[in-house]
Amino acid sequence: MIGRKRAIAAGSGLLLAVALSGVATAQNGGLPGEGFAAIPGQRGYQDAFGPYDVAPNWPKPLAESMPELEGWTWSVTMDVFAESPDRIYLVQKGILPILERIPSEWRPEIGVGIKFPVFRLPMRQAGGGIPNKPEWDESQGGRPGIDWRWEHYVMIVNREGEVIDSWTQWDDLWWRPHDVEISPYDPEKHVWIVDAEGHHVRKFTNDGEELLLTLGTPGVRGADDTHLSRPTFLVFMDADTMYLADGYDGTRVLKMDMHGNVLAEWGMEGRGQGREDRPGYWNNVHGIAVDPTTRRVFVNDRDNGRVQVFDEDGNYLDEWNFWKGRRGQPHDIHSFIVTSDQKLWAADQGTHKIVGYDLDGHYLYSWGSWGEYPGGMWGVHGLSTDREGNFYTASVNNGRIQKFVPRAGANPSFLVGKPWPGVW
Repeated sequence: MIGRKRAIAAGSGLLLAVALSGVATAQNGGLPGEGFAAIPGQRGYQDAFGPYDVAPNWPKPLAESMPELEGWTWSVTMDVFAESPDRIYLVQKGILPILERIPSEWRPEIGVGIKFPVFRLPMRQAGGGIPNKPEWDESQGGRPGIDWRWEHYVMIVNREGEVIDSWTQWDDLWWRPHDVEISPYDPEKHVWIVDAEGHHVRKFTNDGEELLLTLGTPGVRGADDTHLSRPTFLVFMDADTMYLADGYDGTRVLKMDMHGNVLAEWGMEGRGQGREDRPGYWNNVHGIAVDPTTRRVFVNDRDNGRVQVFDEDGNYLDEWNFWKGRRGQPHDIHSFIVTSDQKLWAADQGTHKIVGYDLDGHYLYSWGSWGEYPGGMWGVHGLSTDREGNFYTASVNNGRIQKFVPRAGANPSFLVGKPWPGVW
């Protein structure tokens, strides 16, 4: 009994100390939540969208900009790039018919207690709703033009969420456009698009009128200077140097000049998902970013849950892990960017979060939750920011891009940093 009283007394003392600590913090001018809340001192709510508000009705339904697309919506939105707040590029696999949610019904022929649609779950996973154009045949089912349309692969949206351009003149080029980029060091703002399933990279004028360069051999897989193997992402170190992750099936990073000449390459096939820890070996090279101030290259070894860091010529420097084990249990980092404040921001498809690290791998902050409501995440695959600090995501599973606007009073260290300064 005496021991129990002592334990109660000790516990009471601890609670009192915590309470007094909070009082002291307030008396010293601190705010509740300082250090971990997006907006210190906020009453109620939570950081569902971190330091951001969701831009309402952005983008607008396609038919508001193009009436001929009444009844159609985005499909697998693979990537987004903000040239400016008034000109945001996206790449996708085409368009899908809008599905109106039907009443939920019991489905005993499937199993006991099963209803469809399931409460709060989406009607459709966009990735399964549209095949890659050249790889589809009638035996797979589906009706082109009815169940999907292989159109509007590259679109441009303004700050109001209106579609201001669609590069339909190039629709026949694409299998699965995966990444869209503009070099900050290019005054002409050429547009680069990586097509994973098509094994190629294309360079266009900014207005999309001219195709200027093709890297790889479209439709032909390989691992030499003229062939790629499902490349994923492209990034620019300076006005003369870029790096390509090659890729899903390839096991290399390519350092190239702006004409596509290969200057260096590195990487070897790893032992398999979650089992590789050797430097320079990987499984699924899915994401690449650079810090131009230190000229370090950050490579997403996706299936092994780690970032490998190299110097500009591919010499191994460092690494750190997003997770241990197997992808999807529960983590799955799709892609990441390094921003001008020298932080790495990653999209985790497994936890549906946006996750921030410093460039030594220290975890800083995360936010996000699963859902189809405005601001909800489901398979974020592409990330971008603009010079006003707005943050954009592209999701492959629910098929949409979203815009997030910094909240008034938000902790600036929790915001995804702005792009690297350049010549435009």
